[in-house]
Amino acid sequence: MSSTDLLLEAPDAAEVSTVGVDITARSPLQLFWRRFRQDKVAITALGFIVLLVLGAFVIGPLLARAFGLPGPNVQNSSALDQFGTPTGPSSGHPFGVDTLGRDILARVIAGARVSLIVAIVATAISVSIGVVVGMTAGYYRGWVDTLLSRLIDILLAFPILMLALGIAAACSLGNGCLGGLIKPGLTVVIFVIAFVNWTYIGRIIRGQVLSLREKEFVEAARSLGASNRRIIFREILPNLVAPIIVYSTLVIPQNILFEAALSFLGVGVQPPNASWGAMIADATSIFDSAWWYMVFPGAALLLTVLAFNLLGDGLQDALNPRRGR
Repeated sequence: MSSTDLLLEAPDAAEVSTVGVDITARSPLQLFWRRFRQDKVAITALGFIVLLVLGAFVIGPLLARAFGLPGPNVQNSSALDQFGTPTGPSSGHPFGVDTLGRDILARVIAGARVSLIVAIVATAISVSIGVVVGMTAGYYRGWVDTLLSRLIDILLAFPILMLALGIAAACSLGNGCLGGLIKPGLTVVIFVIAFVNWTYIGRIIRGQVLSLREKEFVEAARSLGASNRRIIFREILPNLVAPIIVYSTLVIPQNILFEAALSFLGVGVQPPNASWGAMIADATSIFDSAWWYMVFPGAALLLTVLAFNLLGDGLQDALNPRRGR
């Protein structure tokens, strides 16, 4: 037999390699996880956030009771030195105490709970409003789009911080605003953040919907007699999940900083409740003699915001369909 005959009778290499092998397609979730787990920085950030949540709501209070740490609002004059000034880190108070003898570690843990509650709740409210408004404006267009877009433009024209300070200061007095619906404390901060932040996600979603409503699958659904409600929620909304997730993870650290800024200026979480921003504000006058009072809540704020930003970048890369991995 000649070499030519051997070549003709030899099976194709592609056929040999696929014999007995089941080829299965990966789901979008599997493709996302495959890309996301390759980003070690994002995985580390996710791990830090998980530890932060567990530490703020579960592990932190348990450790505080296990090591005999006082509550975040417990004042202890015996923890101060003989001159009545705060003392630094020690075995009894790992992060030191403040001017009133309150344990800083306990207050940092309590401040983490406040920051996470405000950030998550305010983000959920602002994203929900922004998605509804953006989808309505982008899909129906016409006078609906014009009205909602001009509303967004007007709100974006306001000086955000000054507006937030005015609303927070007004609603922090007496019984609050809107007949007591918005009361002093966390509700004021959440309302202010949600009121000013939904405009950004609304504009982003509007642009996405304007593009999606012209796609072939929307035209096909419309030609089959699908209602506008079905097209919006069954055809367009699933294609908005990726940008909504990415934007949410990127806006959470902004809301954490917003809450810290309002508390720093005295119109956020009211004393004696702990807040990282309020702790930093209280520490500015004694930083030269009690550095730990500003360093520990400042480091917690820095690391938390950095972790959420890194996680958002990792999710954006993993959810990007044009990424070739």
